[in-house]
Amino acid sequence: MSLPSDFLWGFATASYQIEGAVDADGRGPSIWDTFCATKGKIAGEVDGKTACDSYNRTADDIALLRELGAPSYRFSLSWSRIIPKGGRGDPINQAGIDHYVKFVDDLLAVGIVPLITLYHWDLPDELDKRYGGLLNKEEFPLDFENYARVVFKAIPKCKYWITFNEPWCSSILGYSTGYFAPGHTSDRTKSPVGDSSREPWIVGHNFLLAHGRAVKVYRDEFKEKDKGQIGITLNGDYTYPWDPEDPRDVEAANRKIEFAISWFADPIYFGKYPDSMRKQLGDRLPEFTPEELELVRGSNDFYGMNHYTADYVKHGDGNPAPEDFLGDLTTHSYNKNGECIGKETQSFWLRPNPQGFRGLINWLSKRYGYPTIYVTENGTSIKGENDLSPPAILNDTFRVDYYENYVNALAQAVSEDGCNVKGYMAWSLMDNFEWAEGYETRFGSTFVDYDNNQKRTPKKSGEKMKALFDGLIKKA
Repeated sequence: MSLPSDFLWGFATASYQIEGAVDADGRGPSIWDTFCATKGKIAGEVDGKTACDSYNRTADDIALLRELGAPSYRFSLSWSRIIPKGGRGDPINQAGIDHYVKFVDDLLAVGIVPLITLYHWDLPDELDKRYGGLLNKEEFPLDFENYARVVFKAIPKCKYWITFNEPWCSSILGYSTGYFAPGHTSDRTKSPVGDSSREPWIVGHNFLLAHGRAVKVYRDEFKEKDKGQIGITLNGDYTYPWDPEDPRDVEAANRKIEFAISWFADPIYFGKYPDSMRKQLGDRLPEFTPEELELVRGSNDFYGMNHYTADYVKHGDGNPAPEDFLGDLTTHSYNKNGECIGKETQSFWLRPNPQGFRGLINWLSKRYGYPTIYVTENGTSIKGENDLSPPAILNDTFRVDYYENYVNALAQAVSEDGCNVKGYMAWSLMDNFEWAEGYETRFGSTFVDYDNNQKRTPKKSGEKMKALFDGLIKKA
């Protein structure tokens, strides 16, 4: 079992989850600032106002990466730091650009490769108020294209670009369940606005158009000179049929992946939405015009893969509710025979199942012609971890085992199954603001003491990561 000599590993974070400094140096508010200010949306009524204070502590973060031996670092930019109001006619904030340019220079100066995500859920709030944000097919893709061009021009030294992180989450959790910003849902007890039966599919379509526009800009104006690559990051669980003897459960298990991943990947690789989605959603799923298809099809230099867990899947009754987004099915932690998918964690949706990681890498590889895959997130929370304090919280053996099992499953997919995986980013470099779960859930390989000036202390999982990859990556 081994990984190629040019395999890239490191850690990942996202701007709103770690930066803090929400009012510093001209940054404008994002939809997450607004969402956090709405009572009842975030556990503990907290926000990202300070988070890990990474905006003011980039030197500390780089020192931490060096201490852990990480050769690369995936992070996202705050759009509203760079263009505070977000639009293509709005002023650019040079202080925001300068911050990220210096950060990239400082990373490269110590040999750490940056992977930059343009958008990790934090849309400038002004665009949401101005024209409905992600729901606006005419304006949003053009504003994102402009933002992308500004960033590409400012940071030519970055060679790995990701347009969007997990558009499924922004579309479904933001516009169906209302669990994430901007909180749209048909449930009027949660939000005065939203149509869960239609809005998520419109938003998903607009993400693809915006992605296509940004990729075209990079390829047309920057790629030849800067020699970088660009892709999108999609999230999805692996699935097993609840009853492997029931062909309806087998079909439903495959359909769940199509509704999560192929929703975005099929248009990029095949130029169309999955048949299973069209069958269930009908005209609620937008159609691509010829011009849109030309933008979207082929718009990936690599496949960005976020993955955490697996599910047992049971088929539905053939009459899904209008707001159903799973694909007429239910997910379960136990199968028909009473076998459990994996141990509980602090996250209700996450149970470790490393063989599912290998399974999904193979599923993606076979469906999409063995593309280059970069795993851009993988990690776990630990049940009750936030109740601990040092030194106990540093001894995160559950996470150590998770990483070891998952990374070895990845290595098997590469060396035994022939899959083309070229990178792995552990989520997360440090404990941070975990969206609707606030600070109650920790994913970090580094303990952040929020009560003591955001002091960072590596956990065992962070300290063991280098040795794990040193044992698997072939020497050049």
